[in-house]
Amino acid sequence: MLFEDSMSLLWLSYYGLSLLVLVAVYFALAFLPRLARLLLTWSVAGAMWVPAGYRLPLVEEGEFYTGWAPAAMVSAVAFLEHSANALRGGLLWLMLGVALGACVGIALWWWRRPQFVEESDQGRDVEEDPQPTRRREPVIN
Repeated sequence: MLFEDSMSLLWLSYYGLSLLVLVAVYFALAFLPRLARLLLTWSVAGAMWVPAGYRLPLVEEGEFYTGWAPAAMVSAVAFLEHSANALRGGLLWLMLGVALGACVGIALWWWRRPQFVEESDQGRDVEEDPQPTRRREPVIN
């Protein structure tokens, strides 16, 4: 059940809050053109949503706790602990998430881009008057 397992509730609340952050980022970048806004927004989404595995030592010698966390958090903790192996893995997943997010943003822009319709030559086939007719004022009889 969802409430019995705190880890699934934690992930659910994290993704819910990150969705609110994603919408806020999209609206905050309203001054940018649509392609740049989608590219940046989905890059941030990729950075927030890609998980990475981690391994933490326990108090007992030789025992470790392993789990999954957002790649940005894994990278940040590994940087603070000066752990090169964890930093390498976390940054790899983080860069992959940013790249995939950017690809999704570009794909959304490509899918919803404005379609330019070429002007047809049918309107040009009709000969125009050399002198346009002047507007006549209405007359009451």
